[in-house]
Amino acid sequence: MLLVGAGLYIALVAMLSGPVHAGVTLEARKLPMKFTWIDCQPNCRGWVSAAGIVTADSPTDFDEFARGRRLGGATIVLDSSGGSVNASIALGRRFRQLGALTTVGTSVQTGTTQSAPANMAPVAYCESMCVFLLLSGTTRYVPDTAHVRVHQIWLGDRANDAKAATYSADDLTIVERDIGRLAKYTFDMGGAGDLLALALNVPPWEDLHELSREELRLTNLVTTDMVVQAGSPDAAVVALAPKPVQGRFVSSAGATSPGPAKLVKSAEAMSRSGDARAVMNPPGQQ
Repeated sequence: MLLVGAGLYIALVAMLSGPVHAGVTLEARKLPMKFTWIDCQPNCRGWVSAAGIVTADSPTDFDEFARGRRLGGATIVLDSSGGSVNASIALGRRFRQLGALTTVGTSVQTGTTQSAPANMAPVAYCESMCVFLLLSGTTRYVPDTAHVRVHQIWLGDRANDAKAATYSADDLTIVERDIGRLAKYTFDMGGAGDLLALALNVPPWEDLHELSREELRLTNLVTTDMVVQAGSPDAAVVALAPKPVQGRFVSSAGATSPGPAKLVKSAEAMSRSGDARAVMNPPGQQ
């Protein structure tokens, strides 16, 4: 048993309970990432909604959002199709510095008025680089109804027909550079090499691979699988034993524009300045 602050898990229980009404839109995860504080007082502390695609501006946007807020140990609820490799790494390190709990969900209103309390619907998606944001939490929880999906990152301007595209030595240099960055980040966050291996086994012309509950544990993406009832004096959770880090490497690369994301299986575009960012937006998002 791992004893944690009661407030954190009371918040999570409150998010996962209660009715969910109309007005939920999953389109938000196809747009540039937006950070919103969701208040659920008096029953819990509240949480940070991080919905959308990570762009080059997202780390700065989060810094502005966090200014003046006490976010230490906050819960961050992810609903995202992925985004920039380097920006996701930078944003993930910010989440880790906060000692955040990360989870997957969609924040929705539980009433018809704007002032009505909010709830977190656990039916949501965390895809591509979002999975590495999930990894940044010091505690990581994935509801059974959430979808966590991985695939390769790719050069966005060639993602639509990746097999037919041509690639230069500069392209390969950027890919190799980002392999090292993403691998180091994964191990720094306590992830396993299995996560890198699973992601890099799925090319952009194939459907994303949805991680099973077993794979969520194998990759160390999940560190707790049980939330106690709100009001428990101990607020204890079952902590899964961490898996030893394995020395496997993967591939990654790319860049994205700050505008609405194009609906493609895997999108990464490369800037000539050498900054690689990945954007991944699989088709048929639900």
